[in-house]
Amino acid sequence: MRNDNEQGPGGKNTGIVRIYVWELPVRLAHWTIVLALVVLAFTGTYMHDPFLVAVGGRAWVMGTIRYIHLIAAFVFVAAFMLRFYWFFAGNRWANWRQFLPFEKARRSGMRGMLHYYLFFRWWPVSVVGHNALAGSVYTTIYALVVVEILTGFALLDNILGSRALHFFIGWLPRLIDLQYLRSIHFLVMFLFGVFVIHHVYSAILVSKEEKSGLMESIFTGYKFFPKSHFEADTSEVPAHEHEIAER
Repeated sequence: MRNDNEQGPGGKNTGIVRIYVWELPVRLAHWTIVLALVVLAFTGTYMHDPFLVAVGGRAWVMGTIRYIHLIAAFVFVAAFMLRFYWFFAGNRWANWRQFLPFEKARRSGMRGMLHYYLFFRWWPVSVVGHNALAGSVYTTIYALVVVEILTGFALLDNILGSRALHFFIGWLPRLIDLQYLRSIHFLVMFLFGVFVIHHVYSAILVSKEEKSGLMESIFTGYKFFPKSHFEADTSEVPAHEHEIAER
């Protein structure tokens, strides 16, 4: 049941504060990864089961698809490296600590979000950055990204036979058979697909309930909260990272 003392996000609030949460590198990495994943999913599906008919004696569809897949893969890796760097160089909401529930308050917030998704509470746990449950899920997704990158480069090494590439990734096929690596690489794509569906759904849901500009923030970088809601959260944030704004 809803606690009568619990203030819902739809309640009347004054003194709305605009916070610059998602810095440009975070947004750039986010959308680059999204676009690269779309290309990789399409080309990877074709490489697994070709569904385009080549016409003409000079048609080379598979080679073209493989080339596009490779370019998208390097873009994907570059975006991931940018995001990884920003775990340490970014503001507090981009920091790696947001993705691991070390603090008691974040562990409590994780339980709160679980209760929300299980319909045991009315409102999501409102935080300025990622809630603890989302942060933990993203940690799992980033781990899968690493798996996808390693298996992808192992498959590429099998094709190219590059000494430099083999030096860095040649150990993996000695641990796991190449055919299993290919299957893992393909199946992880479906896990990304499941995550994307839930990610979009939950983002729209929480944005609607929270009324903090969550969906818009991945484009603008800004979220909106009542001043009383996040004063403790921003107590150590430099002044240029947030500003008072009327809403």
